[in-house]
Amino acid sequence: MNNVLVLYDSASGNTAKMAALVAEGAREVPEIEVRLRHLSEATADDVLWCDGLALGSPTNMGLLSWKMKRFWDETMMPHWMKVDGKIACAFSSSGGWGGGQELACQSLLTVLINFGFLVFGVTDYAGKLTTLHYGAVSAREPRSDELQAACRILGRRLAEWVAVFMGGRHHEHPLTKPDVRMPAT
Repeated sequence: MNNVLVLYDSASGNTAKMAALVAEGAREVPEIEVRLRHLSEATADDVLWCDGLALGSPTNMGLLSWKMKRFWDETMMPHWMKVDGKIACAFSSSGGWGGGQELACQSLLTVLINFGFLVFGVTDYAGKLTTLHYGAVSAREPRSDELQAACRILGRRLAEWVAVFMGGRHHEHPLTKPDVRMPAT
Protein backbone atom coordinates (compact mmCIF):
# COMPACT_ATOMS: atom_id res chain seq x y z
CA MET A 1 0.00 0.00 0.00
CA ASN A 2 1.27 3.46 -0.94
CA ASN A 3 0.00 6.89 0.03
CA VAL A 4 -1.01 9.87 -2.09
CA LEU A 5 -1.86 13.27 -0.66
CA VAL A 6 -3.88 15.81 -2.65
CA LEU A 7 -3.15 19.09 -0.89
CA TYR A 8 -4.79 22.27 -2.10
CA ASP A 9 -5.69 25.85 -1.36
CA SER A 10 -8.95 27.18 -2.75
CA ALA A 11 -10.57 30.56 -2.35
CA SER A 12 -13.57 30.25 -4.70
CA GLY A 13 -14.00 26.47 -4.59
CA ASN A 14 -12.73 25.92 -8.13
CA THR A 15 -9.36 24.48 -7.10
CA ALA A 16 -11.18 22.34 -4.52
CA LYS A 17 -13.25 20.82 -7.33
CA MET A 18 -10.07 20.11 -9.25
CA ALA A 19 -8.55 18.51 -6.14
CA ALA A 20 -11.52 16.17 -5.76
CA LEU A 21 -11.09 15.06 -9.38
CA VAL A 22 -7.34 14.56 -8.94
CA ALA A 23 -8.05 12.41 -5.88
CA GLU A 24 -10.64 10.46 -7.87
CA GLY A 25 -8.04 9.71 -10.54
CA ALA A 26 -5.47 8.60 -7.93
CA ARG A 27 -8.01 6.17 -6.48
CA GLU A 28 -8.19 4.37 -9.85
CA VAL A 29 -4.84 2.70 -9.11
CA PRO A 30 -5.03 -0.33 -6.81
CA GLU A 31 -3.28 -0.31 -3.44
CA ILE A 32 -3.14 3.49 -3.21
CA GLU A 33 -4.55 5.25 -0.16
CA VAL A 34 -5.57 8.83 -0.92
CA ARG A 35 -5.95 11.76 1.46
CA LEU A 36 -7.64 14.94 0.27
CA ARG A 37 -6.68 17.93 2.42
CA HIS A 38 -7.49 21.61 2.24
CA LEU A 39 -4.48 23.65 3.26
CA SER A 40 -6.29 24.94 6.37
CA GLU A 41 -6.55 21.42 7.80
CA ALA A 42 -3.21 20.05 6.59
CA THR A 43 -0.20 19.38 8.75
CA ALA A 44 3.42 18.52 8.09
CA ASP A 45 2.53 14.96 9.12
CA ASP A 46 0.26 14.70 6.06
CA VAL A 47 3.17 15.54 3.77
CA LEU A 48 5.54 13.23 5.65
CA TRP A 49 2.91 10.42 5.40
CA CYS A 50 2.60 10.52 1.63
CA ASP A 51 4.71 8.87 -1.04
CA GLY A 52 3.21 11.12 -3.71
CA LEU A 53 1.79 14.63 -3.56
CA ALA A 54 -0.55 16.50 -5.90
CA LEU A 55 -0.28 20.17 -4.96
CA GLY A 56 -3.00 22.60 -6.05
CA SER A 57 -3.40 26.33 -5.74
CA PRO A 58 -5.49 29.10 -7.19
CA THR A 59 -3.50 31.25 -9.58
CA ASN A 60 -2.57 34.54 -7.93
CA MET A 61 -0.90 36.88 -10.41
CA GLY A 62 0.62 33.88 -12.18
CA LEU A 63 1.93 32.33 -8.96
CA LEU A 64 0.86 30.04 -6.15
CA SER A 65 -1.30 31.54 -3.42
CA TRP A 66 0.38 33.28 -0.50
CA LYS A 67 -1.26 30.76 1.85
CA MET A 68 0.37 27.87 -0.01
CA LYS A 69 3.75 29.61 0.02
CA ARG A 70 3.37 30.27 3.75
CA PHE A 71 2.61 26.57 4.40
CA TRP A 72 5.89 25.58 2.77
CA ASP A 73 7.86 28.46 4.34
CA GLU A 74 6.59 27.92 7.87
CA THR A 75 4.96 24.52 8.32
CA MET A 76 7.26 22.46 6.11
CA MET A 77 10.59 24.29 6.45
CA PRO A 78 11.51 22.42 9.66
CA HIS A 79 11.01 19.20 7.66
CA TRP A 80 13.17 20.20 4.72
CA MET A 81 15.33 17.25 3.58
CA LYS A 82 12.81 14.76 5.03
CA VAL A 83 10.77 14.53 1.83
CA ASP A 84 13.59 13.97 -0.68
CA GLY A 85 12.58 11.54 -3.40
CA LYS A 86 8.83 11.72 -2.97
CA ILE A 87 6.92 12.16 -6.23
CA ALA A 88 4.82 15.26 -6.93
CA CYS A 89 2.77 17.18 -9.48
CA ALA A 90 0.77 20.41 -9.61
CA PHE A 91 -2.60 21.83 -10.63
CA SER A 92 -4.13 25.32 -10.65
CA SER A 93 -7.22 27.29 -11.57
CA SER A 94 -7.60 30.96 -12.40
CA GLY A 95 -10.35 33.43 -13.13
CA GLY A 96 -10.00 33.02 -16.90
CA TRP A 97 -7.86 31.57 -19.67
CA GLY A 98 -4.57 33.36 -19.93
CA GLY A 99 -4.61 33.97 -16.21
CA GLY A 100 -1.25 32.32 -15.64
CA GLN A 101 -2.30 28.82 -14.56
CA GLU A 102 0.76 27.13 -16.09
CA LEU A 103 3.01 29.71 -14.43
CA ALA A 104 1.29 28.96 -11.13
CA CYS A 105 1.95 25.25 -11.70
CA GLN A 106 5.59 26.04 -12.39
CA SER A 107 5.82 28.03 -9.15
CA LEU A 108 4.32 25.07 -7.27
CA LEU A 109 6.79 22.72 -8.97
CA THR A 110 9.66 25.06 -8.04
CA VAL A 111 8.70 24.85 -4.37
CA LEU A 112 8.45 21.06 -4.62
CA ILE A 113 11.83 20.75 -6.35
CA ASN A 114 13.42 22.85 -3.60
CA PHE A 115 12.14 20.34 -1.06
CA GLY A 116 13.55 17.42 -3.07
CA PHE A 117 10.37 16.12 -4.67
CA LEU A 118 10.66 14.38 -8.01
CA VAL A 119 8.19 16.24 -10.23
CA PHE A 120 6.69 15.29 -13.56
CA GLY A 121 4.52 16.51 -16.39
CA VAL A 122 2.01 14.50 -18.39
CA THR A 123 2.15 14.12 -22.15
CA ASP A 124 -1.29 12.50 -22.43
CA TYR A 125 -4.11 14.43 -24.05
CA ALA A 126 -7.28 14.79 -22.02
CA GLY A 127 -9.12 15.97 -25.12
CA LYS A 128 -8.50 17.20 -28.62
CA LEU A 129 -6.73 20.38 -27.45
CA THR A 130 -6.26 19.70 -23.73
CA THR A 131 -2.85 18.74 -22.37
CA LEU A 132 -1.33 18.94 -18.92
CA HIS A 133 2.41 19.23 -19.46
CA TYR A 134 2.95 21.39 -16.36
CA GLY A 135 -0.06 20.05 -14.50
CA ALA A 136 -3.83 20.26 -14.79
CA VAL A 137 -5.15 23.79 -15.34
CA SER A 138 -8.61 25.27 -15.48
CA ALA A 139 -10.24 28.63 -15.98
CA ARG A 140 -12.67 28.79 -13.10
CA GLU A 141 -14.52 25.56 -12.33
CA PRO A 142 -13.47 22.46 -14.31
CA ARG A 143 -16.85 21.98 -16.01
CA SER A 144 -15.95 20.43 -19.34
CA ASP A 145 -15.37 16.71 -19.75
CA GLU A 146 -11.85 17.47 -21.00
CA LEU A 147 -10.85 19.55 -17.96
CA GLN A 148 -12.30 16.97 -15.59
CA ALA A 149 -10.44 14.24 -17.48
CA ALA A 150 -7.19 16.24 -17.20
CA CYS A 151 -7.53 16.34 -13.41
CA ARG A 152 -8.27 12.61 -13.23
CA ILE A 153 -5.35 11.80 -15.55
CA LEU A 154 -2.99 13.83 -13.34
CA GLY A 155 -4.12 11.98 -10.22
CA ARG A 156 -3.95 8.60 -11.91
CA ARG A 157 -0.47 9.28 -13.31
CA LEU A 158 0.75 10.35 -9.86
CA ALA A 159 -0.61 7.14 -8.34
CA GLU A 160 0.94 5.09 -11.17
CA TRP A 161 4.38 6.62 -10.60
CA VAL A 162 4.03 6.10 -6.86
CA ALA A 163 3.05 2.45 -7.42
CA VAL A 164 6.01 1.89 -9.77
CA PHE A 165 8.78 3.80 -8.02
CA MET A 166 7.72 3.62 -4.38
CA GLY A 167 5.81 0.33 -4.39
CA GLY A 168 7.82 -1.64 -6.93
CA ARG A 169 4.65 -2.48 -8.86
CA HIS A 170 6.10 -2.21 -12.37
CA HIS A 171 2.90 -3.49 -13.96
CA GLU A 172 1.36 -0.08 -13.10
CA HIS A 173 3.82 1.72 -15.41
CA PRO A 174 1.69 3.68 -17.92
CA LEU A 175 3.67 2.38 -20.91
CA THR A 176 2.76 -1.23 -20.02
CA LYS A 177 -0.97 -0.51 -20.34
CA PRO A 178 -3.14 -0.35 -23.44
CA ASP A 179 -2.67 2.94 -25.24
CA VAL A 180 -5.39 5.24 -23.93
CA ARG A 181 -3.16 8.29 -24.15
CA MET A 182 -4.84 10.01 -27.08
CA PRO A 183 -8.65 10.14 -26.98
CA ALA A 184 -10.65 9.59 -30.14
CA THR A 185 -11.54 12.80 -31.93
